[in-house]
Amino acid sequence: MLAASFGGLGGLVLLDMALRIEPKLPVYYLDTGLLFAETYAFIRRVEERYGIAVTGVQPELSLVDQARRHGEALWERDPDACCAMRKVAPQRAFLANYDAWITGLHQTTIATRQAVRSVAWDAGSNLLKVSPLASWSDLDIAAYADANDIPHNPLTDAGYASIGCVPCTRRVQPGEDARAGRWAGFAKTECGLHYPELLKTNVDPVESKVDPSESKEI
Repeated sequence: MLAASFGGLGGLVLLDMALRIEPKLPVYYLDTGLLFAETYAFIRRVEERYGIAVTGVQPELSLVDQARRHGEALWERDPDACCAMRKVAPQRAFLANYDAWITGLHQTTIATRQAVRSVAWDAGSNLLKVSPLASWSDLDIAAYADANDIPHNPLTDAGYASIGCVPCTRRVQPGEDARAGRWAGFAKTECGLHYPELLKTNVDPVESKVDPSESKEI
């Protein structure tokens, strides 16, 4: 099962490589309900290019229900709790029947990404996490993308070095770390999918659902 955020170029490079090997490889993304309109449009574009249908994994709570239960704009008060409910818990539930998940993580200058391993045990999800591009640099990723005309999220051309949910993503200024545009104003640079130990929340996460009207597993 290949995870793709449709934000970073590494995941798109891996998607291209993986589908060359196994065109029917199932691909999913976490549909938090808060992604940029450009990201949703880009997903449709990637589906058309590769002839695939990507699975959108959604949280159990809608944004309206989350606001009723935890208050409006939870991400402004407790982004860890929001990530736990809209990303971490849905992914764990979705992957419950799989033995491994494949990610486009690779080593970068970002502190949390410098020790990426090709194969690691994901204790949070209780399965293997495989990162085939772990030893690749940003230059390696860019070179493959250029050589193979890999599409990229148009938001990267607008100054978004790391792309997530709308309320928790901003443009990166010259000289800033690539993750500086995520959760600005908080001591937070990871959502908890890859580094659950960095996720600090007292809110119990809820499970996930897949909206069959929007996407389906290939």
